[in-house]
Order: sequence, then C-alpha cells, then structure tokens
Amino acid sequence: MKLTRKVSFSSGHRYWLDDLTEQQNRALFGKWASPHYHGHNYELWATIAGQIDPKSGMVINIKVLDGILKERIVSKFDQKSINDEVPFFRNAAPSLENLVKFCADALAQLPEGVRLTHLRLQETPRLWAERNLEGDNAMTTLTRTYEFCASHRLHNPELSDEQNAALFGKCSNPNGHGHNYILEVTVTGDVNPTSGMMVDLGRMDAVVNELVVDYLDHKHLNLDIEEFKQKIPTSEEVTRFVFERLNDRLPAKLVRVRLHETGRNSFEYAVE
Repeated sequence: MKLTRKVSFSSGHRYWLDDLTEQQNRALFGKWASPHYHGHNYELWATIAGQIDPKSGMVINIKVLDGILKERIVSKFDQKSINDEVPFFRNAAPSLENLVKFCADALAQLPEGVRLTHLRLQETPRLWAERNLEGDNAMTTLTRTYEFCASHRLHNPELSDEQNAALFGKCSNPNGHGHNYILEVTVTGDVNPTSGMMVDLGRMDAVVNELVVDYLDHKHLNLDIEEFKQKIPTSEEVTRFVFERLNDRLPAKLVRVRLHETGRNSFEYAVE
C-alpha cells in the first residue's frame, strides 16, 4: 500500500556563486543567474509504502508522517533564505535537483515497516523534479510544461461518414474542433556538480519550442502538419509524435512525454 502526502513551504534562493565572476555565473546559470534573491511557493509530495497495520488500518499514521515532514523538511526551509540559512546549501546550488535529493536523504529513515518510494518537488506549476527511489538505483527527473493550441478531426477516410460518426462521435465533426494542449516533457541526466542542474532549461525550452510548440501551435493537424495528413491525429498519435520528434534532440535524456488534451484526458509515452 502507498500513501502520498503533500506539504508546502515558501523559500527564497539565488543562482549565483560568489567565487565566480559575473560572466562565469551567467554562463553557468543562464538567464536565472542573479546575485539577488527570488522566491517560490514549493510543494512537496512524499509517497510512502508499506503494509497496512491491522490494528490501525493505516500504512502510517498521518499525524506521525506530518510531524516527520514538518520537522525534517518544512521547518528547515519555510520562510528561509536557502543559500544562507540551510547549511547544506551554503556550498551547493539550490536547484530543484539538489533540493529533491536533500529531501529524499532527510526522509530516508522512517518508522519501521514503511519506506519512502517517490518524491515530487514543484517549484512552479511549469517546473518540478521527481526522485524515484524504487529499484536499485534512485533516479531524478525534471519536468517542464509547455502549451499549444491546435485543431484536428478524428476521421478515417477508409470508413463511411456513418462509420466515422459511430467510431469517433462528435470528434469527427467535418470542420474539426480544437484543444488547448498542455505538454509535459520529462528528462533525466547527470547533475552538474557546480550548477546543481542536469539540463540547461534555456536550451531545452528552445528545442521544444522549435520542434513542437511552434510547429503545432495554431495549426489544423490534419491539414497543416505533414505527418498527420495520412494519419489520424488522435492524442495518442500526437503524444507519440512529440516523443519521437524530441528524442535524442534535447540536452538531456528524454524519459517521458505526457499530453493533456482536456482537464479529463491525458496521454503518456515513455521509454521502457
């Protein structure tokens, strides 16, 4: 059985190393380099696994878990300047990658019978890190979100209009329909020991925008996108198309693409 609990904390930090020149800092941290602080409302989801206790009916008492999270995480970071007030980060960049590993290490020892299996630390709704602790090797990933608007029609030219209507319903409307798609791109890689980052987000944004967002945004997929002129542009096919278009093109290893078509539908394509 697994239980996921969320906690929040607000912290300030800066991407700037005092022993480097301004030019070196800007080369290392890109547009995020600044000697001044900025803040985030962080959200941390911790997933705990174990057997259900027959006496309590719980994996772990929520009050106990909340106390651990408050003592080991929230009290260390909330309303703090991470660079200055959290000793570990006086000599380590306060990147999401370093922060989620710090949280994982802080939660490594839990009450007997339960274990930490997964963490997700969100810096903004558009950027979060995850640390998967199941299996032999812990893996950290970084997810960035993007948006594009596109229309499509679900229609198989080999079927009659009646058959298409029966198969696709109103999604086979002759003039198509549109969506505001939300795209999540998840990558992994080696963490730079100086910057604390596994990927240059500026470069990643540039590649995703060029190859996917600008290519699909405000387009009719059936009519404007060559790859879908002979293929039904279902969200399953669009998701796979995005993965294949980005794979081996990003400045980090692509792990997963998740496409939200509506608030009720999402589709995922990932490496095995």
